[in-house]
Amino acid sequence: MSQRVNSRGYLSQQELHSAPGYPSHERLEKGPVVAIECIEEIPCNPCEQACPQHAIIIGKPITNLPHLDEDKCIGCGLCIPQCPGQAIFLIDLPYLQGAASVAFPYEYLPLPKEGQKVRAVNRAGEPVCSGTVIKVQNPKRNKQTPVVTVAVPRKYATEVRGILRSRR
Repeated sequence: MSQRVNSRGYLSQQELHSAPGYPSHERLEKGPVVAIECIEEIPCNPCEQACPQHAIIIGKPITNLPHLDEDKCIGCGLCIPQCPGQAIFLIDLPYLQGAASVAFPYEYLPLPKEGQKVRAVNRAGEPVCSGTVIKVQNPKRNKQTPVVTVAVPRKYATEVRGILRSRR
């Protein structure tokens, strides 16, 4: 049965942690892993098809929620730009001493630049901390959905889901 987004319009940490695509805290501590924040039972499976490690399982029916086999996920992030709901993120808790990295789809212009200081935002679009852009990927295989990776204080890694858009 599908969970419904509450009146806030986004899921709480507790609701997300109960989703079958969300990695355990133990797995997050081991290094890069995707967090699939998909909670609607809709006919969709591009993430399953994009994963070269077969770490994302939807199976049949196609309306199943994506399940993450966290032992198979190598944190490549190829699934991020394939998700039409922009519900997949890559979290690397042990990125640096005291800092984590978070990768997410980014569909605004101008694209941020590597090294740029940014305001990282949570699921509600509220600023939660400062961050630094460490990577911007936009190869043709991403189907015009760039993936931006930012370094943020470790304690915000499971909250940060984007950045404030810079003005031209």
